[in-house]
Amino acid sequence: MFSKILIANRGEIAVRIIKTCRKMGIQTVQVYSEADAGSLAVEMADEAVLIGPAPAAQSYLLADKIVEAVRQTGAQAVHPGFGFLSENAGFARRLRDEGIAFIGPNPEAIEAMGDKISSKKLAAEAGVSTVPGHMGLIETPDEAVTIANEIGYPIMIKASAGGGGKGIRVAHSDADMAEGFAAVKAEALNAFGDDRVFLEKFIVDPRHIEIQVLGDKHGHVVHLFERECSIQRRNQKVIEEAPSPLLDEATRAAMGAQAVALAQAVNYDSAGTVEFVAGQDKSFYFLEMNTRLQVEHPVTELITGVDLVEQMIRSAWGEALAFEQKDLKIDGWAIESRIYAEDPYRGFLPSIGRLVRYEQPEEGEQNGYVVRNDSGVREGDEISMFYDPMIAKLCAWGETRADAVEGMARALEDTHLAGLGHNVPFLAAVMDQDRFKSGNLSTSYIKDEFPDGFHGLKPTQEQERILIASALAMHEVIAEQDGDPSDRTDWIVMIDKTPHGVGLSYDEDEEMILTLTGGGDIRLSDIDWRPGLAQFKADLDGEAFTAEVKRVADGFDIRHRAAKARVRVLRPHVAELYARLPEKAVADTSKMVLSPMPGLVVSIPVAVGQEVKTGETVAIIEAMKMQNILKAERDGVVKAVGAKDGDPVAADDVLVEFG
Repeated sequence: MFSKILIANRGEIAVRIIKTCRKMGIQTVQVYSEADAGSLAVEMADEAVLIGPAPAAQSYLLADKIVEAVRQTGAQAVHPGFGFLSENAGFARRLRDEGIAFIGPNPEAIEAMGDKISSKKLAAEAGVSTVPGHMGLIETPDEAVTIANEIGYPIMIKASAGGGGKGIRVAHSDADMAEGFAAVKAEALNAFGDDRVFLEKFIVDPRHIEIQVLGDKHGHVVHLFERECSIQRRNQKVIEEAPSPLLDEATRAAMGAQAVALAQAVNYDSAGTVEFVAGQDKSFYFLEMNTRLQVEHPVTELITGVDLVEQMIRSAWGEALAFEQKDLKIDGWAIESRIYAEDPYRGFLPSIGRLVRYEQPEEGEQNGYVVRNDSGVREGDEISMFYDPMIAKLCAWGETRADAVEGMARALEDTHLAGLGHNVPFLAAVMDQDRFKSGNLSTSYIKDEFPDGFHGLKPTQEQERILIASALAMHEVIAEQDGDPSDRTDWIVMIDKTPHGVGLSYDEDEEMILTLTGGGDIRLSDIDWRPGLAQFKADLDGEAFTAEVKRVADGFDIRHRAAKARVRVLRPHVAELYARLPEKAVADTSKMVLSPMPGLVVSIPVAVGQEVKTGETVAIIEAMKMQNILKAERDGVVKAVGAKDGDPVAADDVLVEFG
C-alpha cells in the first residue's frame, strides 16, 4: 500500500481524504495556495507545500506545480478530490508517464467520459438511455437558435467541459438562447479553459438521480445504488439523499445495470458517478458521467458502510474489489445539506468574508439519528472569493426517511454561523416543508416553492411557543444576573408586532411553567444558555430544541429553523406603547441597480444619457467563478454609472442610477 499520498485539492474534500489516509496509516502531503496557508487541511496534513497565489489558475490548476510537489516530498500517488484537475485526462496521463499513481480512473476512461458530447455517443452505444439533443459543436448564437427551434424549447445550454453547476443555462425562447449561449461560452472558457457548448432537450419537471459506481483494475465494476439530487439552485446541487424516494426496486436495478454497463465499456477502475435525468413516471435518461468522487458521496457511504475514498486508494494500488454486487445492501436513509456562504434572503448570492462564529452539531449517534459533518473550515477562517463558497456538508442518517429528515432538521438547528450570509435557514425550511417530507421532488423545487425568493417561513404554532419560551427564559436569566429579579408573573411577549399574554410560574423542580392567555401551558426544562451565547438550548414539553439568539437593545432576535422574529418581553402597559410606534420608512432604491454581491465588474454596457428598456442587461458581475447578469427592472434614462469594467465592488454598491 502507498506510504504517502499528495492531495491536489483544498477545503472539506482535502480534510475528508486526510481522515481516510490516517485510518489507513498513510502519510499525507497537502498542497496549498497563498489564500489557504492557514487552512484546516494544511494543519491536519503531515506535510504541506505552497504551490502559488490564490487564483486556482495560478495554483491548484497547474500540473507542473503538483508534479514538482510530488517529487519534492516523495509522495507515491496523487488524490485530486473533485474539481480542479480531478477530471483532467492529460494530468492523469502525465502522472502515469512519470510513475506517479493517480487515485482516480485511467486517463482513457476520463477522456471518453469527460467530454459530454462524446460520452453521450458512447452511452448510446452501451445501451444507455439518452436525452434528445444536438451533440455537435455549435459556433454562433444564430446557429444555436436554429438548432433549438429544430429540437423545441425548453433547451438546456451546457458547456462540454462543464461541471459543478457552472456553464449551464435553460433557454425558453430565441432571445434566451442567444444571450444564454454567449454567457455559457464565456463562463466555460473562464472556468474550464474550453468554450465548447452543446444543446439538449430540457425535461419538464425532471428529477436528478445518479448511480455511484466503483471499479478496479481487474475488470470488476459494482454500483452502490442511487442518490437523489433534485433540490438544486442554478443547477448546483443543494440537498442530496440516498436512496431516492422515487425509485422502486425494478427501476433501481435497471439504472444500476446501465451505469455498470457504461463503466465497463470504458474499463472504469475507480469511483465514479453516472448521472441521469428522471421523469416522474420513472423514465430516465443519461446526462453525463463524472469520472471522480462526487461532493455528495457521504450519503452513499452512510447507507452502504463503504468508504469510497479508501476504495479509490485500494483500486489505484491495484487491489481487486473485496465485495461483489450481491454483498451490497441499502441500510437506512441519509440526507446531505450543503452549507454555503451565500445569503438566501438576497437571492442566494455569494457572501464572502470571515467566519466569525462557527458552532457545529455534535457528530455521531444522537437521539434516533446519526450526524456527520464534513467541513474544511474553522471558526475564524475566511471564505475567499477565489473558490466555491462551501462551508460544510452536513449529513444525517436515520432508519427511515422521516427519521433522516427530522435528524437533519435538528442538526441544522445545532449549527450556528456568523460573520457572513449562509443558507442554513433555507435548508431548514426545506426540511420542514410537507412537499419535501412527502418525497415529491423535482429540479424546479426551489423555484416552485419559493417563486418570490426566500424570505423565511412564518412561525408555526409550535415555533411561536419556542420563541415565547426562549425569550422569557433569557429575560429571567439576565434579570437574575443583573441582580434585579422580578416577582412579576404576567408578561406580554411580542413576536414582531403580535402580542402574546403569558403567565410565569415555577414548579417544585424550579422548571418554568408558562401559561398562555390563549390557553395551554408550556413546560421549559434543561435550559442551557447564558448571556453571550448565540444558541439557546432547552426542552419544551420534553422535546429538545435549539434556537439561534441575539440580544438587542429592546429584546431578542430569535431564529428557529426558518422562522425568525424580533421578540420582546414587556410589561402590559409598555406593550401598549409599542403598538403605537410608527413604521420606519424604507430607503427608496427603485431607481438604482445595486451590486447584489461582492465581486468584479465584467462589463457595464450602458452609458450616461442612454435610454434603457425593461429587461435589458445593465451590468455583469463575476463572483465565485459565476457570471451574474443584472437587468433593468423598468424603462429609464441612465443618470450615472458607478463602476467600470474590471472594478471590484461590494454588496449594495450602486452600479447604475436612472434619472
